[in-house]
Order: sequence, then C-alpha cells, then structure tokens
Amino acid sequence: MIINEIAKILDAEIICHNDLANTELYSACGSDLMSDVMAFVKDQVLLLTGLINIQVIRTASLMDIGAICFVRGKHPSQDMIELAKEMDIVLLSSKDTLFVASGKLYAAGLVGSGVRKI
Repeated sequence: MIINEIAKILDAEIICHNDLANTELYSACGSDLMSDVMAFVKDQVLLLTGLINIQVIRTASLMDIGAICFVRGKHPSQDMIELAKEMDIVLLSSKDTLFVASGKLYAAGLVGSGVRKI
C-alpha cells in the first residue's frame, strides 16, 4: 500500500517527505515500545505509535522503516522532523487511536509486520 493511500485512509497529515508519498509499504506495526519494534519489524514498514521522542526516528532508521504515523493527534518536535528528513523517513499524524488506525489499515488490506498474505 502506498503512503498516500495510508494518509487518506487515516485522514492523516503528511508532515515531511511528501516527495516520498508514492513509496510502497508492505506491512504495518503498532507499538510504543521500541524494543518490540526492533524485535518484530521488517523493512518497508509503517510504524504506528503514540510515542514522541527522537528515539522513534533513530529506531525507524535502524530498522529501515519507511514511514511513521503518530496517532492520537500527536506531532513530532522540529528536531524529530529534521532527523526524519535526513534519514528519508516519511512522518504522518492521525487523530485516530492506535487501535482504530490499525483496524482501518488492516480492513483496507495492509497486513501486520511479519505476516504474508497468501
């Protein structure tokens, strides 16, 4: 699913890297624990999280995560935005809760990280 579709489904604002909004992501992961993200996430993933700190961006870069969507209307700091720009990570913000956002994306056909559709 391309990032533009994800933004439409979640009624999300694309905060940075609008130029990468046609990038395809293959799965999603929802977590506020970066240790879980590191244990279970594969590349080309959308990370859904309510955690707002610089470590989210650093973890995403380490795990080759293509985009992060901050839920519950949260917005990243300017430092986070600048680091995401440097690391070519798309940032989005949605007013949906983590549960609702995950459900909407699953219903639209995006699978969970580590899951392959048959």
